[in-house]
Amino acid sequence: MAKNLVIVESPAKAKTIEGYLGKDFVVKSSFGHVRDLPIKGDKAIDIANDFAPTYVVSADKTKVISELKSLAKSSEEVWLATDDDREGEAISWHLKEALGLKDNAKRIVFREITKPAILQAITQPRTIDMDLVNAQQARRIMDRLIGFELSPVLWSKVQKGLSAGRVQSVAVRLIVEREREIENHEAVATFKVVAHFDLPGKKVLKAELSKAFAKENDALDFLKKCVGAAFSIKSLETKPAKKSPAPPFTTSTLQQEASRKLGFAVATTMSVAQKLYESGRITYMRTDSTMLSQEARDKAKAEIESAYGAKFHHSRQFKTKSESAQEAHEAIRPTDFANHSITGDAREKRLYELIWKRAIASQMADALIERTTALIDI
Repeated sequence: MAKNLVIVESPAKAKTIEGYLGKDFVVKSSFGHVRDLPIKGDKAIDIANDFAPTYVVSADKTKVISELKSLAKSSEEVWLATDDDREGEAISWHLKEALGLKDNAKRIVFREITKPAILQAITQPRTIDMDLVNAQQARRIMDRLIGFELSPVLWSKVQKGLSAGRVQSVAVRLIVEREREIENHEAVATFKVVAHFDLPGKKVLKAELSKAFAKENDALDFLKKCVGAAFSIKSLETKPAKKSPAPPFTTSTLQQEASRKLGFAVATTMSVAQKLYESGRITYMRTDSTMLSQEARDKAKAEIESAYGAKFHHSRQFKTKSESAQEAHEAIRPTDFANHSITGDAREKRLYELIWKRAIASQMADALIERTTALIDI
């Protein structure tokens, strides 16, 4: 039996990590959460006792817990290696409680599944962060209280099968309020005048009048005055300009861009990103940070200078706008910038390419462009 038991939440993740750690380690999966509030009865949350929750081992996890308990007893050390976020921290805490581990059980975290990251995590264990655990518990308790209390009201007052929730109910209200604003909006029409001038060499110059007309008749009157007029370019001004790259992806910006460019639904994006993370291709895909580690920026620099030249590199550290963002975390990026593409199914290839381009571009020099303004005289 191996000396060390490492517990993660995903079987795919377990297989990859076990290959990095060697024969002294066995890596097993909890297959997600192992305990939850009981579904039936009113004993799940003791509201009078500071909302104290009662947890039970999920019915489908009884066998998993039994196997993990047996392995934990025969191992010299147990390492809790679930995801580095609130849910992951809660899973580690529930595992500690369900397996009867000591309070100082070793907790390790990593943001990418690569051999260097895993080996470094083993050298820097910590204890379970109860602040993160309590944050997750508060979320779970709120979900239960709001969902269980309000959903039956919807069934009796509106329609059977509807559900209420901590997030979804607020989101529905925002949508309804926005829809009412749209319905009540009084549109004000304006009329623009756009001209296409045929130039020598079959070129076309598109020009737009600097002002818009409030009435259609005014626009038509102006067009009538233009009939037969002689047009000339009064002045031509060219100014240099720069365009800076966007920051690397957060979870939300990845979902938005994958929808816009690839046509992926949110669930598809997260499912494919999960596979890329578990196979060691990208960093953890649930993040609200736009920051890159110094090591990542150095690797990006080396790849940019090697592939494109030193003049195309410009190191940047983007500051995360969200006040609640966890700055210790990184944005979504490739684990190896040298891999411009990967093997895998078509969706994995496309999403990886999107992530790689966005991350590498964030460390490149501004695009140099020219803006030319032509003033046309009648």
